[in-house]
Amino acid sequence: MRSKRRQWTAALLWTVATSGSGCAGVQSALDPAGPQAARINDLWWLMLWTCAGVFAIVISALVAALRRGRAQPAEDAETERKMTKVVAAGVAVTTVILFAFMISDFVTGRALWSLASPDAIIIKVTGHQWWWDFEYQDPIPSHRVRTANEIHIPVGRPVKLEMTSSDVIHSFWVPNLHGKTDLLTGHQTVTWLQADRPGKYRGQCAEYCGHQHAHMAFVVIAEPVGQFNAWFDNERHPAITAANAGQQRGQQIFMSRTCMMCHQIRGTDAGGRSAPELTHLASRESIAAGTLANTRDNLKGWIVDSQRFKPGNKMPSHDLGDEDLNALLDYLESLK
Repeated sequence: MRSKRRQWTAALLWTVATSGSGCAGVQSALDPAGPQAARINDLWWLMLWTCAGVFAIVISALVAALRRGRAQPAEDAETERKMTKVVAAGVAVTTVILFAFMISDFVTGRALWSLASPDAIIIKVTGHQWWWDFEYQDPIPSHRVRTANEIHIPVGRPVKLEMTSSDVIHSFWVPNLHGKTDLLTGHQTVTWLQADRPGKYRGQCAEYCGHQHAHMAFVVIAEPVGQFNAWFDNERHPAITAANAGQQRGQQIFMSRTCMMCHQIRGTDAGGRSAPELTHLASRESIAAGTLANTRDNLKGWIVDSQRFKPGNKMPSHDLGDEDLNALLDYLESLK
């Protein structure tokens, strides 16, 4: 129990530390950072204040009725006529409110698709139990960029997300930028988003997808165009060559074990696609889909026994001696 509590506490602290500015540092649909989230936010406030007003009127009428008590027999006819008018007015107002909500919802739904643009960045999103695979599309295959659990986007530019699932239904949700969109096996769903200000916006799977559903997070990093271009250019490059004997030994260990069968490191023989891409692992903020901060100690613990942090995940445990483990860590930490 204590171990599980520590895991949940660490996940919560990472969430707070890496989230956007809304709602005291926690992801929030009420702190919109993009046009779609702003439209959803406006619709939410419209419904909230309208329903709050209706609730206040109903409670006031109830209090007034309780104060008056039962009407005298001589007043029954007059009271009945008044009540008929009140009920008719209530029905009319309710009808108007419902139609207003319907129209507002329709207008908002249409507006959410107005972001579509031929100049958009296209990212293929694949949901797995329990991590996210992101691939930036390009007509030239060698220019495509693949990463995991972390998206970088330029501020002010539309992003088209083409989404699917490799196993069960997942749901892509970045509250500060947009609403929820389901990912379905064998079917592509599409959504658009845009960030209007720089920041880090936490996202998560919003559809229960198994034991570690709560630990299936990601982060969207919105940054100025120049910073995004620098990041993107770096991501296009293959992994750097091992610079010293320790890193070379670590690379040999990676290539000689089951690691290379699941993970991809561009520029090497590791070409697996069933686990997160690791070409620039050291530049990411977290590992295990937001479960742990990307530190040497956490990476070490994850390699040795990932089930301790995320029970049920598909990462096998590795029994390595201290020398081999440190060499492997040296290599992985060089992947920037």
